[in-house]
Amino acid sequence: MPSRKLAISFGLVHIPVELNPVIKNNDIAFNMLHKKTGERIKLQRVSPSSGEEVTTKDIIKGYEYEKGKYVTFTDEDMSKLQVPSDNNIEIVSFVNLRDIDPVYYEKSYYLTTKDNSKAFSLFKKVLEKQGKVAIAKVVLGYKSYYVTLRFGKNNILMNTLYFEEEINLEDNITDDEFTKAELDMATKLIETMSDDFKPEIYTDYYQTRVRDAIEKKIEGKEIVKPKGKKTKSIDDLMTALKKSIEQAK
Repeated sequence: MPSRKLAISFGLVHIPVELNPVIKNNDIAFNMLHKKTGERIKLQRVSPSSGEEVTTKDIIKGYEYEKGKYVTFTDEDMSKLQVPSDNNIEIVSFVNLRDIDPVYYEKSYYLTTKDNSKAFSLFKKVLEKQGKVAIAKVVLGYKSYYVTLRFGKNNILMNTLYFEEEINLEDNITDDEFTKAELDMATKLIETMSDDFKPEIYTDYYQTRVRDAIEKKIEGKEIVKPKGKKTKSIDDLMTALKKSIEQAK
C-alpha cells in the first residue's frame, strides 16, 4: 500500500502527514496448478444457468434479504454510500493508553512528514511527554474509522479501532474457589516466567518451514514432517504448578 497524504487536525492546528502501513504480509503465496498438466488454473466467473463467462461490467452487488430475494446495488449506488472525506485525521479527545482494551485495535500505521514540520515534532513530543493517546476520526477508502494516535518507537503510530458492535466477547464469570496455596503457586509461576517483551525472538515457524520446503523441492529433496512434542497431563493442580515452576527455572 503506497503512502497517503492526510492531515492531523485539532482546534486550529493543521499538520500535513503521510500515512504508511506498519505491517507487511509475510505469507508465502502459492499458485493453483492443474495436477495433470502443471498449468496454472484460471478462475472464471460463470453464470450458473447458461454456463457463459460473465465479465466485470455485467456484475452488480446484491443483498439477500429473504431466501432467493435480493436488492441490488450498482456501482453508482455504492458510490453514493461512500463517506465524504476531507483527508483530515480529526482529533476528538485524549485518553489514557491503559483505558483502551487491545481487543479494539485493528490495523497499524505510522505517520510521517516531509516538510520538517515543527508542529509535527511538537505534537509527537507532547504525546511522548503526556503519555496520552489521541482518539480521532478519519475516512480511509470508503469507510469512516475511529483511530488512536500515540507515541511509539520514535514515531506517531495510528491504529484503526473496531467499533463496539463488532466486538464479539462476553463476560466469562467463573464461580471456582481457590486456596491461598494455589493462588500463591500460580503467582510464583507467572513471576518465574516473567520477562521483557522481545518481539525479535518470536519467529514465524510455519513460514520458515514453508520456505525450507520450497528449497528442498527445488533441490529434489524430500520434506520431512517434524515430530510433535508429547505432553503428559497432570490432574492434580498443585503438582502441575510445582512441576511447571521447576521447568520454568
